[in-house]
Amino acid sequence: MNAFLTVIPIILIRFGLLNILDKRALKRAAYFPPLIGGEKVAFWFYQIANILILLYLLFLRIRNDSFWYYAGLIIYSLGIILCIISVVDFAKPNKNGINLKGLYRMSRNPMYVAYFIYFLGCVLLTRSLILLTLLVIFQISTHWIILSEERWCTKEFDGEYVKYMHRVRRYF
Repeated sequence: MNAFLTVIPIILIRFGLLNILDKRALKRAAYFPPLIGGEKVAFWFYQIANILILLYLLFLRIRNDSFWYYAGLIIYSLGIILCIISVVDFAKPNKNGINLKGLYRMSRNPMYVAYFIYFLGCVLLTRSLILLTLLVIFQISTHWIILSEERWCTKEFDGEYVKYMHRVRRYF
């Protein structure tokens, strides 16, 4: 089976479900705060890695002949479930604009965590070292994007976001 089929659920969740839940949330999810220094480079690595992962999956096949298939299927499914939950939570922030419900009580970035888990499942399903390399680049650059988002949120939401940062981990 072509591995590009694994991309369909994530696209439907990220764009379709979020759009259905709240069109403004779709816009918020696409917003990148002002970037400084190395964050600008990370942004381009993030965008390019994301595109390359999705395109590379066009050329890969899911290999269902080993333990890695079942492990990949479980991790991929977990990524999809976490992505659905985090998108639903993201669509309904508090009145002050900060998401504090659902997975956002355990992680400040559950969508990014869900994407990583989802893509890791794709790596295991295809057993592609190139895809794994792209995922590592994607995840490292994601960390820099998250740092820029945190800086922006600290300015935008003042002390409320700083309190949130002290209560909730960046990842899980």
